[in-house]
Amino acid sequence: MRRTTISALLALGLLGATTAPAQATAPFPTDIRLPDGFQPEGIATGPGPVAYVGSMADGSIYRADLRTGRGAVFSKGPGTQSLGLKLDAYGHLFVAGGTGGDARVVDTRTGRVLATYRLTGGPAFVNDITLTEGAAWITDSTNPVLYKLPLRGESLPAKVERIPLTGDIAYESGFNANGITPTPDGTALLVVQSNTGDLFRVGHDGVTRRVNLHGDSLKEGDGLLLRGRTLYAVQNRYNTVAVLHLNRAGTDGRVVQRVTAPRLFDCPATMAAFGSRLYLTNARFDTPPTPTTRYDAVAIPRP
Repeated sequence: MRRTTISALLALGLLGATTAPAQATAPFPTDIRLPDGFQPEGIATGPGPVAYVGSMADGSIYRADLRTGRGAVFSKGPGTQSLGLKLDAYGHLFVAGGTGGDARVVDTRTGRVLATYRLTGGPAFVNDITLTEGAAWITDSTNPVLYKLPLRGESLPAKVERIPLTGDIAYESGFNANGITPTPDGTALLVVQSNTGDLFRVGHDGVTRRVNLHGDSLKEGDGLLLRGRTLYAVQNRYNTVAVLHLNRAGTDGRVVQRVTAPRLFDCPATMAAFGSRLYLTNARFDTPPTPTTRYDAVAIPRP
């Protein structure tokens, strides 16, 4: 297994590299400054060089131009959290509501909230979202359940299905199910359990089976991103992105590399890809949040 630091990548000339001629366009910035006190968590990119970042402070959504690093809040939050974010092909931004116990859909053209879904009436930490062909799937780090919002084309979901998690997963104190993404073959889901470091293959019926990581762990696992059979997993308080190679079914995975960035990472939470880069939000979980605390998102070459 390789461990790569960003300083090594800089030495190789990879950070900020573009395929355009040197005289044409300046490299995209590595750092995207967010509003003071913003408390970023979720991030989504596209279409085009655009990133959306959600706020744990008040649920606002910030939109940034990846070419310049500049942006602004384009959707004012409801006063509760915005955590995991995912974009569909119709300009709908799905937002996990954290302790608000809800999810909502934001129009990326106008910033208007198109729909809100009450997922649970009790204590919750609605954490992350992934989209498959037929549904949006949402984790809850407090309750052993997946929330399913059935999708049909451009139409927004009309109902919420609550699917209990059974099988190998066992909820403990702290943060449980967190990041979520489809398996490489698309037949199931992958969910990381932050407090145990386990990765689970989860059927659409909620039955979980522990993925064989060959003795490795994804402790403090947060956002997940799948590209082909490569899984990227943020380990937030470890300031690390783990790179895993999976089999097609998602039942077996090996950590082949861990990327650290001491000068860039400060408890990164989630990530999204654009071009040859990964963009990560620095949630700064170990820094007491204040209205003047600085926050940013950062870019690294995609391993």
